[in-house]
Amino acid sequence: MLTEDNFRFARQCGATHLVVHLTDYFSRRASSGRDNQPVGGEEGWGPAGDPDRLWTFEELSDLKRQVRAHGLELYAIENFDPAFWYDILLDGPKKFQQMENLKELVRRAGRAGIPCIGYNFSLAGVCSRIEGPFARGGALSVGMDGVDQTPVPKGMVWNMVVDAGAEKGPQPTVTTESFWQRLAWFLKELLPVAEEAGVVLAAHPDDPPAQIVRQTPRLVYKPDLYQKLLDLAPSPSNQLEFCLGTLAEMAEGDVYEATDRYSRQKKIAYIHFRNVRGKVPRYHEVFLDEGDVDMFRILAILNKNQYDGVLIPDHTPQMTCAAPWHAGMAYAMGFMRAAIQQIEKTESRNRE
Repeated sequence: MLTEDNFRFARQCGATHLVVHLTDYFSRRASSGRDNQPVGGEEGWGPAGDPDRLWTFEELSDLKRQVRAHGLELYAIENFDPAFWYDILLDGPKKFQQMENLKELVRRAGRAGIPCIGYNFSLAGVCSRIEGPFARGGALSVGMDGVDQTPVPKGMVWNMVVDAGAEKGPQPTVTTESFWQRLAWFLKELLPVAEEAGVVLAAHPDDPPAQIVRQTPRLVYKPDLYQKLLDLAPSPSNQLEFCLGTLAEMAEGDVYEATDRYSRQKKIAYIHFRNVRGKVPRYHEVFLDEGDVDMFRILAILNKNQYDGVLIPDHTPQMTCAAPWHAGMAYAMGFMRAAIQQIEKTESRNRE
C-alpha cells in the first residue's frame, strides 16, 4: 500500500507523518483483502519473508524521499519481519546471527533518517481474533470471543511461517520468566546500537492482552507490565508503541491512568489511536466515537503532559463503499483532527 496514491490520500486526510509496515502479512491471500488487517487462524497469515534479504539502506532512503515528496515524514517502521528474528524469540541457534542482522537494520534506519522502529516481543503475535459486523451500522471489524489455545506449531512465529519444512508438532513450552529473560537479552544487545543510530525501539503491548494465548506467555497484558519493560533496560531508545485499543482491552488497569503515567515519563514513541467495546476475552473494535474509551479525555491527558509525538488511527472498521479501508481511515482521521483542534481551542480559552 506504499503507493503514490496512498501518500496523496494520507496527506489529503491531514496526515503529517507515516508509520509503515514493510512485512507482507497477506501473501496467502494476495488476490483479496490486502488493505484490511489479517485475522489469522491455525495456519497463520502465510510465509514470512526471506531471512537473508534484509531491507536495504537504499530501499529505506528511497521510501523516505518518496514520502517527503508528498509533504509527509516517514516516522517509523512497524514490526520486524518474523524471518529476521524468529530465533531471538525462540532462543534458537540462529539468534546471534539474527541479532547482528537486526543491529544492521537499525543502523540502516538511522542512516536513512527513520527515527523509530516498533516491535512486539511475542511468539503467537496478533491472533485469537474474529471478524464480523461489529461496529456501528454493521461495519466490518475484528474482535475476540474467547482465547484461542491451539498450540503454535513448530516453524511458526508471530503468526507467520518461518520454516515450512519444520517437523510436525507444537512449539516447546516456555515459562513467562524465561520469556522475560529473552526480552532482556534482546534489549541489552540492541538498545546500545539503537542509541548510537538515533533510533527509538517502541514496544507494542500484546494484542489480544490475555496472559496466555495459544499456550504461549504474553509479556505486556496489563499496563503495569509496560513499566517492567522500561525498567528492564533504562535507555532513551527504550520506549512504547502505545496502543490505546489494546490497553482498553486489558482485563486489569485503567487506560487513562496508563496514558497519564507513561506520557509524563516521556516514554511514548507513538500512539495507536483506536477504540473498543469490551475487554478480553470478549471485545469488539469499533469506530472512535462509539467505544468504551473517551478519546477526548485521552487527548486532554496527552495535551496536559505536553505529548508532541505521532498518533495514528491504527486499524479501523471497514465502511460499506467502493473503498472500505480508505473510508474508515478518512473517518478516523477527520475525528482525530477535529478532536485535537477542540482540545487546543479549549486550552487557549482557559489561558485567556
